[in-house]
Amino acid sequence: MTKFIEKPWGSEEILHCDNRYVTKRLTMNKGHRCSVQFHRYKTETVYLLSGVLKVFLGPDQNSLEEIILKPNGFLTILPNQVHRMEAIETSVYLEASTPELEDVVRLQDDYQRVSN
Repeated sequence: MTKFIEKPWGSEEILHCDNRYVTKRLTMNKGHRCSVQFHRYKTETVYLLSGVLKVFLGPDQNSLEEIILKPNGFLTILPNQVHRMEAIETSVYLEASTPELEDVVRLQDDYQRVSN
C-alpha cells in the first residue's frame, strides 16, 4: 500500500517503508525546487525516470556543485551533504534511502519551511 503526500513542489509516494529502507516515487513540477537541506543520518540514492533535474550538491550551502540528471541518471547523497533538487522539466524520480524520514534540516526554502 502506498502513501501519497502532496508537496508544494509536486508530490511524493512512499512505495515501501520498513526499519531497513524506504522507496519513494517523487514528482517535481517544472520550475519548482525543494529545500536546500541536509540529513544528519539518512543516505539516499536518486534515480531519474523522466524529465530533467538539476541537483545542487556540496559540503555546505555556499559550495554547491550543479549536476544535471537526465533519465536513467542517478546519484547518492550521503549524510551531511547539502543538496537541493530543481525541476528543469517536470521530473519523476525514485528515491531509495535509509528509513530516517523525519531527518531533514532545511537551510533555505521557497515555501517558508526552514528548520529552526
